[in-house]
Amino acid sequence: MDDAAPGALGSLADGLARSSRLPRLTPLPEQDWDARARGLLAGAPRDPGGRVPNIFSTLVRHPDLYAAFMPFGAQLLRGGLLPGRVRELLVLRTAHNTGAAYEWGRHLPLAEAEGLTADDVARIAQGPEDTGWTDLDRHLLRAADQLHSDARISAGTWNALASRYGEAELIEIAMLVGQYHMVAFFLNSAGVQLDPGFEPFEATAGVERTHTDD
Repeated sequence: MDDAAPGALGSLADGLARSSRLPRLTPLPEQDWDARARGLLAGAPRDPGGRVPNIFSTLVRHPDLYAAFMPFGAQLLRGGLLPGRVRELLVLRTAHNTGAAYEWGRHLPLAEAEGLTADDVARIAQGPEDTGWTDLDRHLLRAADQLHSDARISAGTWNALASRYGEAELIEIAMLVGQYHMVAFFLNSAGVQLDPGFEPFEATAGVERTHTDD
């Protein structure tokens, strides 16, 4: 049932099953780009061969929102204060929690480039209690999980992170996780398909969720 109560955590297996269906919104074909869409997408990141990723060629169907979203997303992705490894750890856990197969598949190469190892990636599905994490990683993963389930970081997790990060970084942690929830909601609802050459990490399929989709 589409209105079943969601579980505390999502599953990438669940997300992958949904993303394999036909999209509800397709990328805007290049032959249908008007002058504004062409101008907006001229600045979009490109995949090898010059292909515009599906997230951007779908979102540009709402050009005003696209124009507002892109600078904010770029600030968090490229201009933030958090180290890249921390950013991608939070993004991948959020992608896992929301069952966002597209978000996971696109960020896996970024995470690896920022120093997350194959073992780190495999542990993300196990969550913060896996014994392989450092204390800092564990607190970051708890923050991602608490924001996902409770819409707030607990006092204990906040204080632990505040012993390492300043006010600006703490703000960025909450905003980053919130941003990638918003992106996941769009990707999952629109059924945006993963781009060629990007694959979700199937080892993260171990967390069940009670929500089902039609």
